[in-house]
Amino acid sequence: MASVDVPISAGALPAETWRDRIKVTRVGVFSVFFIVVGLFILLTVPSSLPPDIVTTLTFGTAPDGRILALPITVVPYMIVVALVYIASGVIGLLPLENLRRYKVWLLLLCGALIFPTVLTLAAAGQSTSATTMLGSSLRLATPIVLGALAGIWCERAGVVNIAIEGMMLTGAAFGFLAFSLINPRIVADAQNGLWIGVAVAVLAGGLMATLHAWLSITFKTNQIVSGTVINILAVGLTSFLRREVLLTNQDAGRETLAVIRIPVLSDIPIVGPELFTGKPIFFMMFILLVVTHVMLFYTRWGLRTRAVGENPHAADTLGIRVNRTRWINVIIGGMIAGLAGAWLSLETTGTFDDNMTAGRGFIGLAAMIFGKWLPFGAFGGGLLFGFSSALETRFQILGVPLPPQFLQMTPYIVTMVVLAGLVGRATPPKADGIPYEKE
Repeated sequence: MASVDVPISAGALPAETWRDRIKVTRVGVFSVFFIVVGLFILLTVPSSLPPDIVTTLTFGTAPDGRILALPITVVPYMIVVALVYIASGVIGLLPLENLRRYKVWLLLLCGALIFPTVLTLAAAGQSTSATTMLGSSLRLATPIVLGALAGIWCERAGVVNIAIEGMMLTGAAFGFLAFSLINPRIVADAQNGLWIGVAVAVLAGGLMATLHAWLSITFKTNQIVSGTVINILAVGLTSFLRREVLLTNQDAGRETLAVIRIPVLSDIPIVGPELFTGKPIFFMMFILLVVTHVMLFYTRWGLRTRAVGENPHAADTLGIRVNRTRWINVIIGGMIAGLAGAWLSLETTGTFDDNMTAGRGFIGLAAMIFGKWLPFGAFGGGLLFGFSSALETRFQILGVPLPPQFLQMTPYIVTMVVLAGLVGRATPPKADGIPYEKE
């Protein structure tokens, strides 16, 4: 039988299929994820743990000397969390647009519950300090937040900077090299020598940023290629310095910057000893965080920077020197990255090892994207990654029976999950990565 083609009128539309009715969204994906996690908890945890096993979370010492502790019965707590996950996931899948805001907040609550839930489960039958975890998270977030701030200074002016990793590594190497060569030949006090090393680290990061600015702004080289070249250069240069200079220098020790106690604040019960007692670069992170926010949004320089990053041609017509502004911002970003490197070698370890940055510069960029190119948003992203690093260490202390290689993957897994789904639509400055051609 011959087929007959029936013409479709201009206004007719093809019939809707079941595939057209299913829309894959981030809210839907994470709703399904939390439903699966909730069901997994319900099916495994009650049958694998004693019903009366307790995790004790401690919160420091009260003024009268008592240790503040919160006992949590693990199995009931996990059941409640599982039910919250399932209920939130079901609500997230409901096709009701007027509930979208509530869906997002419920899923954020579920995300926030992941870390205390994992910590409670990992410490089942043991005691662990919640305030120590918070303090460790902030300290481990320091190089990540500094790297994110370095990226903000560059990208708000329209220059992509994936070379933060190399700038951090260069700062760590040259800062420790300066300290090891001048101490004790020139400076008798090791702390003064360390501060000279910090200054050299900042300058080294600035010099690498100058190279990036020269290639990407003046010669208009592809900014991703320029950053990649600097990262490769930093790996080779710092490895050479370590092998030829540091390993043969017998005066290099494991001195680190001294601990600082902020008067009055460090005496606050519970949080004071953890949050207001630390080393200098840790506190510099908070200072730079506030300074960056104020400079970007409350000064003429910040207004010009944002104009250059969004519409450089319009900024040029107003008399703003676009390339000069970009040069200065990139160099400032590089100096902040060099300070992050000094945290690694001069404030934390007291030594330098090959590739000791271990991807923190790239995680800093992820924190910047997570924070939507905003300083305090980037701080939140850095704290998230810092908490995941602290969780890795806490797992090892608690003796969680997982391979150490798997535990070391935690910060990088968090990075991928955040960039893949939690960030949502991240819109950089419009001129980010575009060389400026003066008309």
